[in-house]
Amino acid sequence: MSFDPYIHFRGNCRAAMTAYRQIFGGTVTFSTYAEAPDAGEEARGSDRVMHGQLVSGGRLLLGSDFPPGWEGDPQKAVSISHIGATVAEAERIFAALAEGGEVIMAFRPTFWSDGFGMLKDRFGTHWMISAPWRQA
Repeated sequence: MSFDPYIHFRGNCRAAMTAYRQIFGGTVTFSTYAEAPDAGEEARGSDRVMHGQLVSGGRLLLGSDFPPGWEGDPQKAVSISHIGATVAEAERIFAALAEGGEVIMAFRPTFWSDGFGMLKDRFGTHWMISAPWRQA
């Protein structure tokens, strides 16, 4: 069983998911609200993403824009956690996500890992990036 994060955006889902693909690798696919067979008046012709899917390392990161005309409060109180395979990989990912964003806790050693940091990226998504956890 797995739980796959589904994050929401205000019109910049395509840019965010494309950036995440560049950082994490993998493949990304999109469908728009305009492609829905029952698209309402506001959705017809909209290039907003109804469903985006990044597949990387056998895991999924899902996302969408709020539908045209809807207001929402994306990523307000949820963080996506990622554990890099090495300290160097985790540091690279943290630095890439931090570009244009806001570092909440700088990437540094902790009692459970040789590296951990928290940030809000330029798309408003909160991340917790860790190096592999220490074995007890």
